[in-house]
Amino acid sequence: MYKEEHLYSIALRQCNFIGDITFNKLVRNFGSAKNVWETAKKELAKTHGVGKKIISDIGNSEHLKFAEREINFCKKNQIKINLRHQKDLPFLLNECDDAPAILYQKGNFNPDLKCVSIVGTRNITSYGKKFIEDFFAETKLCKYQSVSGLALGADKEVHENSLKMEVPTVAVLAHGFQTLYPSKNRQLSEKILENGCLFTEFNSMRKPDRENFIQRNRIVAGISSSTIVVETAFGGGSISTATFANQYNRDVFALPGKITDKYSQGCNQLIFQNKASAISTIKDLSESLGLCPNSLNMEELFPQSTFSIPLTENQEEIYRVIADHPQITLDDLSGKILLASHKILPVILELELLGKIKSFSGRQFVAL
Repeated sequence: MYKEEHLYSIALRQCNFIGDITFNKLVRNFGSAKNVWETAKKELAKTHGVGKKIISDIGNSEHLKFAEREINFCKKNQIKINLRHQKDLPFLLNECDDAPAILYQKGNFNPDLKCVSIVGTRNITSYGKKFIEDFFAETKLCKYQSVSGLALGADKEVHENSLKMEVPTVAVLAHGFQTLYPSKNRQLSEKILENGCLFTEFNSMRKPDRENFIQRNRIVAGISSSTIVVETAFGGGSISTATFANQYNRDVFALPGKITDKYSQGCNQLIFQNKASAISTIKDLSESLGLCPNSLNMEELFPQSTFSIPLTENQEEIYRVIADHPQITLDDLSGKILLASHKILPVILELELLGKIKSFSGRQFVAL
């Protein structure tokens, strides 16, 4: 499960000044993290955009010791170590220039299911809760998995409603696996593992520092083709998720609200700035997300009318006689309503176009 490349990747990523972009640049140039680690610094310095300061910490034995402890922790806790340069990351996330070099995973992620990221404020209102509840209730038959950040408020509602409707859910953490923040969501995180997974780019020692949450949001945005912002104030954390999604050229949807409602103002601003599409109905949203199964799509292509057009007096009389006398002939129909055949035929045509009757050979009719 764990290879030598995992060891050197963790050690290399632990080096000072080596971020995800620099990591991938070096690995791309030298073939593997192990090769980077073992290559002379004089050769590493020839890499475009990589100076002596950046490579100064490569080869530090303390980082290898840290990597060994990290791998032992992952073994003990059934944590998978995904390496970007080995194509282990979810496909869409791997396409992002600033995707994490290492993504730790606990639980099962289904790469064949579409991901939909849903985010919002920690101070979610009844309006936002109702939207989330309705969204999962109306899309429970669709094949997808939800993604959020396991925070209080909107994130918690997303994960809980997803589990309630048996939709797999993915939580992206802003810290390592030695910690669970907020602690109130520990039980929820355990339930998520039954039908989903937890992701984090942070090693097991990392605490939930403030800057980690913005960094986490780029994964929430990058892993999905679409992001839904439920409620957020001006400058709320969900705005950063929407910003990342726009940078990655992903679809963004926002739930509009009253301009006087604090936690709708961020959504309204995203819509006003053309950074998100306004959500009008959940049906329209699910269609825009491409969530409907093929059978549901066929029903939408060939909808059945749920309302009936009122019939005229002549139409109603002729329809009633046909309904009472299945396969009645034109001559018999004419005799029963005392109306000439040439005057009945136009009404028959109208009833056929309305889907009320069907004609057969020999000028016989049945009601539908």
